[in-house]
Amino acid sequence: MLSNLYAKWMYAWETALTTRDTNRIVRPLEWGFDWLQHFDLRATLETTEPLQQLIACNQAIVQRSGEFFGYQTPTDFTLERRHPQLFPTNVRPETLAQDAELKLQAAVGELDQAEFLRFTSPVRTPYPENDQVNARWYPAPNSGRNGAPRQAILVMPQWNADAFSHNALCEIFNRFGVSALRLSKPYHDIRRPAELERSDYAVSSNIGRTIASCRQAVTDIRSCLDWLQQQGYQQFGILGTSLGSCYAFIAAAHDPRLRVCAFNHASTWFGDVVWAGQSTRHVRAALEQQGLSQDVVRQLFTSISPMSYMQRFAADPRRVLVVHARYDLTFPLEFSLDVLANFDRHRIDYVSKVLPCGHYTTGETPYKYLDGWYLGSFVYQSFRHLAQEFRANRSA
Repeated sequence: MLSNLYAKWMYAWETALTTRDTNRIVRPLEWGFDWLQHFDLRATLETTEPLQQLIACNQAIVQRSGEFFGYQTPTDFTLERRHPQLFPTNVRPETLAQDAELKLQAAVGELDQAEFLRFTSPVRTPYPENDQVNARWYPAPNSGRNGAPRQAILVMPQWNADAFSHNALCEIFNRFGVSALRLSKPYHDIRRPAELERSDYAVSSNIGRTIASCRQAVTDIRSCLDWLQQQGYQQFGILGTSLGSCYAFIAAAHDPRLRVCAFNHASTWFGDVVWAGQSTRHVRAALEQQGLSQDVVRQLFTSISPMSYMQRFAADPRRVLVVHARYDLTFPLEFSLDVLANFDRHRIDYVSKVLPCGHYTTGETPYKYLDGWYLGSFVYQSFRHLAQEFRANRSA
């Protein structure tokens, strides 16, 4: 009885949080072939029907994913100091007031400047601001001391995250001696085109653009690893939340340097989340208007689905954490459990943690502290293990 009441209360709270923003826009369905022009589309030419062409294109990307997510290391890495800004994606009064307060603090000298890694993304888009990668840099003062390896973690927040999301985690990691780069995903915070209030172009009813956004995120992650190596870092991990978890998984599947992987909310098929999740109901509305089904939508996003790269991910040894929420209405529980089942099937060594809340309520008290404990303790223990392994190899 009590469990049923708790579930009803949690679902109601979760629904309230996912419906409080009024600036979600239903955009028309677009195939978006122009966003995939760099990729050889000859595999799609057996049919002239756009839907089937795009499904075939997804299949070709999966088969040649090393090429699709390949890149050239940028040559213009720079560190930039500036006052951090919020870059909110909602228009709620309390958020706008917080944004205004931060700008005032910066103007009167009460807000410290922060350091950001900037470089040009290996993937180009029509939006110059989006193509300038932004990653807030949290170097650990004691990194690499006493013969320890220099360790760093990349942090990828959730879809529509503001620029302060997950910064506290980076500060926690610094206490462990682990440096952190908190990435702004494509079309997020400072990278968001002026025409947008939300980070809509990262996930939308423009199929090709959504796929291209994932490709850009993955190459940006791998470029950050290149920069860290240039700074002398030796061991690397990644933490991704929600959409950031998807990007993190695909990057790790294509880059064995990522030895520590924390997936904070995870799912197998990108299209299933788009179809069934509360946060993407406006995207689903556009797809339904054109008569598409869940099965078809899954096929349209196969190339950016973690499930497509499960075997590739399993090929390299890693320390893996998966956190999911029992009452999640954005990444429904069945999809998270499917991740665990496939990890078992592929014999991936992982730790599973369950939150007694939902997707959005993960960011609310007290659940955010429980989530932070799961993530922080895993990162600490995993990097400590890697350090021990490093020392053992040096003394052998």
